Amino acid sequence: MLDQIQLANGISRVEIAELTGLTPQTVSSIVRRLITEGIVREDGATVSNGGKPRTLLRVNAQAGLAVGVHFDPVQLSCVVADLLGHPLARLQQPVRPGASPAAIATAVAGLVDEVLAIAGVSRKRVLGLGLATPGPIDQTLGTLVGPPQLMGWTRVPLKDMLAEATGLPVTLDNDATAAAIGECWAGAGRGVADFAYFFFGAGVGGGLFLNQQVYRGGSMNAAEFGHQSVQFDGPECYCGNRGCLESLISPKALVTATGLESYDAVRQAAVAGDPEVVEVIETAAGHLATAVVNVANILDIDLVVLGGHGLRHFEERFRDAAAHALESRPLARNIRTVRVEVSPLGADAAVVGAAALVLHTTYAPQVSELLSL
Repeated sequence: MLDQIQLANGISRVEIAELTGLTPQTVSSIVRRLITEGIVREDGATVSNGGKPRTLLRVNAQAGLAVGVHFDPVQLSCVVADLLGHPLARLQQPVRPGASPAAIATAVAGLVDEVLAIAGVSRKRVLGLGLATPGPIDQTLGTLVGPPQLMGWTRVPLKDMLAEATGLPVTLDNDATAAAIGECWAGAGRGVADFAYFFFGAGVGGGLFLNQQVYRGGSMNAAEFGHQSVQFDGPECYCGNRGCLESLISPKALVTATGLESYDAVRQAAVAGDPEVVEVIETAAGHLATAVVNVANILDIDLVVLGGHGLRHFEERFRDAAAHALESRPLARNIRTVRVEVSPLGADAAVVGAAALVLHTTYAPQVSELLSL
């Protein structure tokens, strides 16, 4: 029910009953509880056909606040977000090369203090801290398991370290899955049952929602879309494979392919229309299109979302290439066309997603829990 109220942002009890199949009595009982707990509020009314006006229900955005932190190998980002996933305040700071886990935990604790002060939010109102990091992650132990971009970080218990440093309960996930949860909570994935999220950061990751539930797989590290082989004789990837999508279209790969000194230089040259750089970007977009078609064919999803700070300035080229491929190449293209959208969360996708980890864990309906009732 809360999911329906959040999605509609103005819905009556009668409409909730129609959408959920619950009886009016059950809906009224649950709504009364949500209002008592301050999670939902009555706000306005709509005119029904021949009857009395129906009171509209909306989520009380201030009922639950969460802190989100995105730990990128080169930057820490932090936000405070309300129950609708809207950032109230945000901060960033660079990560010193070679920083130790202890130094990162201290830096995060300082950022959390600062962002709460800027937002004017008491720590007592915060449900928890969501942390989005590079994978792979051992979810059971809350540890980072040798992320390839963080040399020497082997089974680091970062979840416990941050809980101790900040005094907040911590929810941990890889940055791509966190971004997908943020997309479900406050972006293009709202109300979409099945979608795939391609996350562009220092590398290329992914998140997956199937039947309105985040899908993590057996080791809790599913949707590594960046490690599909899209070029059989392509460059070696650190994962041990060849021709992985990440090894062909990541910022590092594009810098190498263009011969320029930095990713910012690649972006500037592409915007300026440098023909050699544009050709490299278009080739990268073609590799992405192949990966997107593979995911669409295997999973039969409704939507593909492209997002993350690494996508900036290339959004239209990558989206157009993926959209054209989805119109012409999937096996089921004559039945329906899979949509592709650029994330409205933009460069904030992972950090908003980190805050959404807390909100999703607290409020989203979980099938496994419902089946156990």
